[in-house]
Amino acid sequence: MKFSTASLATAAAVLATVNASSKLRSTNVRRYLSYEKVAGYAPGSQVTDHCAIDRDQAAIEAELAKKTPEAFENALRIYNEGGNSKSYAQVTLTTPLSTFIGAGTAILGRNAEGNEVAGKAYEDYQAGTSVIKVQYATTDIQETYVECQVGALAEADRNLSGCFVDQGDLTIDGQEFSYTYVPKSDNLNGRTIAGFSTEARDKMRVGCKGCPYEDFLYFYDYYGSDTYAHDWVTAAFAGDKTTFRNGNADFSQYGMDGKEQIIKKGTAYLNIFMYVIREFEDALDDCERGCINCNDDPVHAWDEGVCFYTGSIEGQDGAGDGSLLHQLADKRCADYKTCGVDGTDLEGMARLNYELFDLFALGNFQLQSGNCPAARDTTKRVAQKMYIPMIQGSIRYAYKMDKLQGGEKEAAEGAAFAAAVLPRIHAASPEAAQTIYNNLRVGASSTDSAAVKSAFESVYPALGITCGEMGGLWNEAEKSYYAGMEPCQDVSTRETETVVKNNNTLAIALGCTFGALFAVAAAFILYIRKREKRGEMTFETWKTAEQSAAKGMN
Repeated sequence: MKFSTASLATAAAVLATVNASSKLRSTNVRRYLSYEKVAGYAPGSQVTDHCAIDRDQAAIEAELAKKTPEAFENALRIYNEGGNSKSYAQVTLTTPLSTFIGAGTAILGRNAEGNEVAGKAYEDYQAGTSVIKVQYATTDIQETYVECQVGALAEADRNLSGCFVDQGDLTIDGQEFSYTYVPKSDNLNGRTIAGFSTEARDKMRVGCKGCPYEDFLYFYDYYGSDTYAHDWVTAAFAGDKTTFRNGNADFSQYGMDGKEQIIKKGTAYLNIFMYVIREFEDALDDCERGCINCNDDPVHAWDEGVCFYTGSIEGQDGAGDGSLLHQLADKRCADYKTCGVDGTDLEGMARLNYELFDLFALGNFQLQSGNCPAARDTTKRVAQKMYIPMIQGSIRYAYKMDKLQGGEKEAAEGAAFAAAVLPRIHAASPEAAQTIYNNLRVGASSTDSAAVKSAFESVYPALGITCGEMGGLWNEAEKSYYAGMEPCQDVSTRETETVVKNNNTLAIALGCTFGALFAVAAAFILYIRKREKRGEMTFETWKTAEQSAAKGMN
């Protein structure tokens, strides 16, 4: 069996964590085995509904691909209103509630076929309330996690089989309440891709236990907006200019081709990207050090982060063709020859995903066992690695614009990838960020791919990533890297090579010196033996000569 280096490192870290922690109860271990895997990751909680956010992303992309004004409007509605995650029915009760109902209270109703449909109160409701939200129950099976998917989805994509019938009775805390609602317009969603950004201020900068979160602060400081991702996406939909502190874009310069790329990459690589990190940070906020049986909430938050990174379409083995960050890493590895366990292949799962999922599993274990400091280190390593595909994408499209006559589509892709990483680069080097922005911004008059590549490489040490992780832009037709796009060399590698080179030079010099001395010595010995063969006493002759010279001096 073949193991990656990261897998072995993870195993060692797990063993270290075990030694530093108390033994897990068997019930907790079994708990890990009861949920479907997420691209190989074993969650410790039910997160099928969270994983389904990628269905919204896929629906947005499907509408954008039609490239019509109407389709773009549909995509905007799905972005803002959702359709697949945290589904709920907003119903009007004929008779108001007679008592307080707490969030999570079980509610039962029936669908159009008369089958029972389970749900729960979406939030707290006071006595006298007539309009309530009932969140549909979800299952552990991703395929059928929920059977009511409406929201802003296109008619053909809707699923009303598990929605409440338009009128009937709901059983709420043992009492019967008659209700009415319109299934096609009153089945809504509480989790949306837009919400990942519009709620960022309270969840990532000022309202959380560990606020402000480091990576979010990079973006807030650079763009000057808590809702930078939402601002980017909505400006692109409207064809407007952004009003950021840095990194502005004028989307009026793009037609449908460019806007499609800006929007679909913005929703995934700006909105969802940061929310993935937010979930991992949230898990750390709730982690109780040294406590084995009280970290279910942190594990659930961690599981959510993995779901938002991966999605549901990837499947249990990660072989699916998803729409989120897992799929992006797999796409870029084919461009940079970093696929496979060893990172030397052109197809298959990205080495980056192998490494990240090793870290996901490790972080899960660290949280469950109460090893909070170790989980924080793991989270930092995860965040560092997540920027790699953004950099790869930026360099790839810089090269396409510079050397391969890229058009509006390629320019927009480069701008979107740059927007997803520029704040992190700026935190390490404002000069490098400015170089990248000048070459990849919307409306850039020209692109110098070598300058872009060099600017990125200048901050790799500060970002905690290596040239080896990044790879080089591969030209499959020529079976070689594109000229100037070869993998760079890390400082440590260059220093090692310099030492080796210097040592080799010294060895050669010493070898030549000792070789020359050996040759002289050998010649001298041969000369002596030759004289001795003729009967001449070499050392005696020298002695006589010395005595004669001494007499002459007297």
